[in-house]
Amino acid sequence: MTREQGGGFVLKPGEGRSIDLGGFQMSVKATAPATAGAFSLLEAAEPAGFGPPMHIHHDAAEAFYVLEGEYVIFLRDEEFSCPTGSFVFIPAGELHGFRVGAVPSRKLNIYTPAAMVGYFDELSAAVAEDNVDPEFLSQMALRYSMEVRGPVPEGYV
Repeated sequence: MTREQGGGFVLKPGEGRSIDLGGFQMSVKATAPATAGAFSLLEAAEPAGFGPPMHIHHDAAEAFYVLEGEYVIFLRDEEFSCPTGSFVFIPAGELHGFRVGAVPSRKLNIYTPAAMVGYFDELSAAVAEDNVDPEFLSQMALRYSMEVRGPVPEGYV
């Protein structure tokens, strides 16, 4: 079976479909079609200080695994410093956000069941068209069962 049909597959270092988000890149490692909906996996290489607004995923749990650098994770009303090697699990429906630490950092994002790849594809298109109005981004997020709960921070896109 091919990757798009839900069969087994292997990606080697540097492989995966790239998503350009202006100030940083994501690489799609696994999608809903490739995993029969079980999970999606993205790798993000993000600049220092970057982070999205506080938000909730209503349709999927999310996990982070920090590959390089450091992230500050905001989970409910707590803040956690997460250096290389840290793992974070966020159940569906849980308020959260993050900020990249003082140096550019890389992480894996895992969503289960598979989610969010379409959101990042749409975000890439919005960035390319310079259509990054906070209200537009919040409405776009809702299409992917993501509820934005805080303002879009400066430098998000």
